[in-house]
Amino acid sequence: MLRSHLCGELRQSHIGETVTVAGWVKKRREHGEHLAFVDLRDHSGVIQCVVDNSVDVRSEYVIAVTGKVSQRPEGTTNDSLATGQIEIKDATVKIFSAAEPPPFPLDERANEVDEMVRLKHRYLDLRRERMQKNLRVRSKINAAIRNSMVEQDFVEVETPMLMPTTPEGAREFIVPSRQKPGSFYALPQSPQLYKQLLMLGGLDRYFQLARCLRDEDLRADRQYEFIQLDLEMSFVEVDDVLDAAEKTVLDAAEAVTGVRPDEVPRITWHEAMERFGTDKPDLRFEMELVELTDVFASTEFKAFSSAGSIKGIKADGAASQWGRNKLDGLTNEAKSMGAKGLVWIKVAADGVLESPVAKFMSEGEQADLLKRFEAVEGDLLLIVADEWHTTCEVLGGVRNRLGRPPVSEGPYKYLWVVDFPLFVGTDEQGNPKPGHHAFCHPHPEDLEKLESDPLSVRAWAYDLVLNGWELGSGSIRIHDPALQKRVFTLLGISDEEAEERFGFFLNPFKFGAPPHGGFAYGIDRLAAILAGEDNIREVIAFPKPQSGIDPMTAAPTVIDDETLEELGLKVLPQLD
Repeated sequence: MLRSHLCGELRQSHIGETVTVAGWVKKRREHGEHLAFVDLRDHSGVIQCVVDNSVDVRSEYVIAVTGKVSQRPEGTTNDSLATGQIEIKDATVKIFSAAEPPPFPLDERANEVDEMVRLKHRYLDLRRERMQKNLRVRSKINAAIRNSMVEQDFVEVETPMLMPTTPEGAREFIVPSRQKPGSFYALPQSPQLYKQLLMLGGLDRYFQLARCLRDEDLRADRQYEFIQLDLEMSFVEVDDVLDAAEKTVLDAAEAVTGVRPDEVPRITWHEAMERFGTDKPDLRFEMELVELTDVFASTEFKAFSSAGSIKGIKADGAASQWGRNKLDGLTNEAKSMGAKGLVWIKVAADGVLESPVAKFMSEGEQADLLKRFEAVEGDLLLIVADEWHTTCEVLGGVRNRLGRPPVSEGPYKYLWVVDFPLFVGTDEQGNPKPGHHAFCHPHPEDLEKLESDPLSVRAWAYDLVLNGWELGSGSIRIHDPALQKRVFTLLGISDEEAEERFGFFLNPFKFGAPPHGGFAYGIDRLAAILAGEDNIREVIAFPKPQSGIDPMTAAPTVIDDETLEELGLKVLPQLD
């Protein structure tokens, strides 16, 4: 080894030892005529080295320093550094490579630098303490997940990256075949089909830290390519899958934070919508939805009398913070989410309601409203009246707008949401659309309603939520070909189409399939929250910006005509 110790691991217990450390020069400072201080940095931290002033090293030079660990003189210690009580004296320097000045400071000031500059020089950005910490948090999570899976007798299996297109719903990345021009592979949105086939193959318990790719618009919690823990289990029901997946999450959180989270609570999808207006509720703040439909059951206020559902939320003491202009802006936001409008009410002294619509409410309705909200002077009440789903979703959005803290801000609030709808709405032909995917098992209690009332059928499907981010989802799968055919029929998929699209996957079920189910959650999202970041780009070594164009490599790039011809491809002019 070219070093005997890491920079950040030296302590007062090493005083008197001759050591060699190596890394990057963080800073060089003159100290009198003959000496200079060099702060040397590696991934473990920083150590001050006292070198001859003639040594020509500058910021980001890569060097090795050999010298004796000594106590810093009185009055020169640095309590902000773990190594701040000591320094390396009588040091000799070996220069491995010189460096030009970096395009941005590699310390906390880099947080103010344009992200595109950081991503263009990501190899420099990674030298920063923040990025070093984040990637090591991610590494701890991966290790804890693997250990947890092995402890639970899961077998790690790698599934193909080149596969046929799948019915998962997201847009896929397509790979042309050179040996079969005109034909294409798809990069996996998930290993869904393969992991179910592993259950048919008798693997019993499978897992993988799977790389998945989806050609979707990028945002704070989404990249083109991401890593997820993917697992599948045979001879299980919902609780078995949730227990196994939950253990991996709690093990990972404990590995990073040192504290094991409590057992994760569970609520149904319907309860989540009723209470929070979303299927990924953030439990770190209150402001739950309040049911008001019965309060206005006999109202003469037209905006309420024609609505199928009326709900509201209360912002404690917020009335004085919201002037008319801000409330008009909030109303426009609610309309952009699908609402016809947003009723706002300020509670004044003696329970007087200040609102443009207060005159349309009877005294009894106003009194019942105050009672239902448990409202007091200074509170702001916000009400939406519409069909049930719109009312819930809009108020869920308004709730997040008013009260939600940054996703990385503690505490960590995990939640299982279960019993999702099997179908969500209908397509242009009137066929129900799958809420999860076409292979999700209907809730056994609702099987008799599959044909008569499909939109009321629950799925054996479940999501894991953390601080308002969906970490992942899963379901119990259909293993009975007869039940699968019933679902396909409802979806408008004929036997011929099923054979053409899914034959390679469905035919094996004829040879005996165990009851099985699985789950997958995004490691990027879990790592971001546990690392204290609000964007998953900060826990990915080489992410893409929102444009999808990599500023470091310039990918995606143009392919030359010869390669296109070999692949049987032709680039058409871009349409406006």
